[in-house]
Amino acid sequence: MKFSFFPLIALFAFSLNGCSKKNDEAKVLIPPPTPPVRPVASISYDPTQLEYSTLFENIPQARAIQRQDYNELSGIAASQKNPGILYMHSDSRNAPIVLSNALGQDLGKIILDGQSSLDPEDIAVGPGPEAGKSYIYFGDIGDNNSTRGSITVYRFEEPLIDHPDAATEIHISQLAKIVLKYPTSAYNAETLLIDPLTKDIFIASKEVNRSTIYRAAYPQSETTTNTMEAVLEMRFFDLFTSGDISMDGKEIILRDKGQLWYWTRSSGQSLVDALLVAPKKAAYNGNEHQGEGVAFAADGSGYFTNTETRDYPGAVSNLSFYKRK
Repeated sequence: MKFSFFPLIALFAFSLNGCSKKNDEAKVLIPPPTPPVRPVASISYDPTQLEYSTLFENIPQARAIQRQDYNELSGIAASQKNPGILYMHSDSRNAPIVLSNALGQDLGKIILDGQSSLDPEDIAVGPGPEAGKSYIYFGDIGDNNSTRGSITVYRFEEPLIDHPDAATEIHISQLAKIVLKYPTSAYNAETLLIDPLTKDIFIASKEVNRSTIYRAAYPQSETTTNTMEAVLEMRFFDLFTSGDISMDGKEIILRDKGQLWYWTRSSGQSLVDALLVAPKKAAYNGNEHQGEGVAFAADGSGYFTNTETRDYPGAVSNLSFYKRK
């Protein structure tokens, strides 16, 4: 009787093959390790129970904007390079940056060549890649329907503006296009902050009775999409429309359509840690139908606000200045 090894060999091969499949399946079924989730800080104070700041005059110096056809004004920022110049813009598609001053005069505009913005909502001035230079940050961050896959902040060096008037037209061709996205779903936002101490970009979501602050840490990529990090939950703050950080980084101001809040920041304190401390209610005269922008004066002498008037027929678009006492 002859003994055949073939069945045993086949059985052994089948057994190995079965083990291999089981091992492969086991590898597939093992889930990848979950990345650590960084906890998001949250405020503990009640924004409805705040004291009023006494640092600024309660009655502003209000000036009618010369160009009343700019009836969708949104952001505002003070130039560091050109004393007395203010940058403003509307929140309409492809809106230019308009030049003005404390009197609300029409001093021309800045156009970003070859760029198409969807919903620009805020503007800021601060440091950037090259030391000693001042940059404009133009935030195309609006998203009323919360459907945008990404938002964009345009960054370019402040141009030197000599003797501007209504006919001034400055074209910007060299700029950085910083594309940002939220870590989860899309959000509407109208508040852009540039930390002059770290060069980080912060975006505050515009939500009912809350806002989340997101950070894009410096250096931000100019070639790939930057995923922002949620760093602070600000509960009970309603529908932020703008904000600013003073040029020395020591003061922070945020607003909605009808209120302003003011924080001070101590030496070495992060922006998030500063915002975790209860602010003061900042002076506001209630003279704006739809308050949109806020910005500290370049010399620290106070802060400016502006308003949108499109939906208020007959309303005058004002620029208001709250002087430091």
